[in-house]
Amino acid sequence: MSYKVKLESFEGPLDLLLFLIKKEEVDIYDIPIAKITQQYLQYLEIIQLLDLEAASDFILMAATLMRIKAQMLLPKPDLGEEQQEITDPRQELVQRLLEYKRFKDVAEDLGSKEETTLKQYGRGNFKVEEETIGEDFQPGSEVGLFDLVAAFKQIMDQSKKVTVHRVVEITTTLEECMANVLDALDKKSELTFRELFVPESDKIVWVVTFIAILELIKRGAIRAVQDEPFAEIMIRRINGAEQTQVDS
Repeated sequence: MSYKVKLESFEGPLDLLLFLIKKEEVDIYDIPIAKITQQYLQYLEIIQLLDLEAASDFILMAATLMRIKAQMLLPKPDLGEEQQEITDPRQELVQRLLEYKRFKDVAEDLGSKEETTLKQYGRGNFKVEEETIGEDFQPGSEVGLFDLVAAFKQIMDQSKKVTVHRVVEITTTLEECMANVLDALDKKSELTFRELFVPESDKIVWVVTFIAILELIKRGAIRAVQDEPFAEIMIRRINGAEQTQVDS
């Protein structure tokens, strides 16, 4: 059984790098490439598990990071400070990140103005909000894809300590997992992200459950929010949302 994750507001490899830089509170002009590469590869494992569309873009970026890491391990020639800066292997990547961040900041600024207009005249279809790269953060803000991946990675990492290797037949479907999430939120209007993953379940069931959460967010049935950056993620049912169909 295979599911391919496709989000309307898809976030790519540059978004993941910006997320890690923000999460680790490092200087974008002086990226600790070894540390960021290690974390990027860990996130890549989850991305490959989810079979995200355009996963090849993430793999290509991983190769770029590993190449930069290898170049930085080479002995440095005795050059002047100005020349050293020019030949920094990270320079091209930093420029790409800065240009992309400027583009996103402009897009988000335009999006904020559009949001203000929509609040005045009403909103049409719900869509997943992109992760905010800027400094402003309001309690109850929508989380981005990589915030969710980070939370899911924590759950998967903890399960590695108690993993038992065995062959099982997986009968859980995406539709069943979506229905289970909605049923849980019907009983309790707000749950932590972690509460939606049954501890005794097999890892593949967790993967399908995570995909179900992403799909429900995309359909506008639930919201994933945080009260502060990198805090506990809360999952909430959207009041007034149309009945979500899970049989397709």
